[in-house]
Amino acid sequence: MVLSPQDIHNKEFSTKLRGYNIDEVNDFLDQIIKDYQIVLQENKDLSGQLAESKDKLSYFNDLKDSLNQSILVAQEAADKVKTNSKKEAEITNREAQKKADDILNAADEKANNILEEASRRAKKLAIETDDLRKNTRVFRQRLQVMLESQLEVIKGSDWDHLVEETPTTTYEDIEKVVGDLDNTSNSGVESRTKQDNHTDVVEDAVNVDDPNETVVYYPDDANK
Repeated sequence: MVLSPQDIHNKEFSTKLRGYNIDEVNDFLDQIIKDYQIVLQENKDLSGQLAESKDKLSYFNDLKDSLNQSILVAQEAADKVKTNSKKEAEITNREAQKKADDILNAADEKANNILEEASRRAKKLAIETDDLRKNTRVFRQRLQVMLESQLEVIKGSDWDHLVEETPTTTYEDIEKVVGDLDNTSNSGVESRTKQDNHTDVVEDAVNVDDPNETVVYYPDDANK
């Protein structure tokens, strides 16, 4: 059993012959009581500090566990956010790629349509140009034939006879010469036109056999 200061104070000793001095013993016991009270108070204070430290230690241990749990939760949340962000980025990337592909496909289709339309118009223009060139050549040939025929008629002896100042020239003679001029012109134009058409067919045949020449097929020629 632990002695208290009161126990020390109430302690009584028996006296014997030639024993210790009672006053000195009492003074020493008083000093022991004081020192013992100080030690007990320090022990009490230390016990209180120890209890407080234990409480703080328990609090910090609980806080540490809570922080560790919070860190785990935060880590899990961060992992989920990272995973979701990665999935959303992949989805966004796929959607952007799809939109880009759609835009490129639409642009390619539009460009192809424009090229096809331009090619069709170029072919049509080439055909029309070639037709115009042929028609112009035919017109030129016909005009040349007509002028040559008229010139030949004008240079003929009939016109010489017609313009002579003789009393034998009559209205019937002039009408006959003019009628012959018309008949000669018409027959010359028709004959030269047939010859020109035959020449065009021959030229087309020659162009087909020539590998260096560009051949244009016309619907009218194909039907023939």
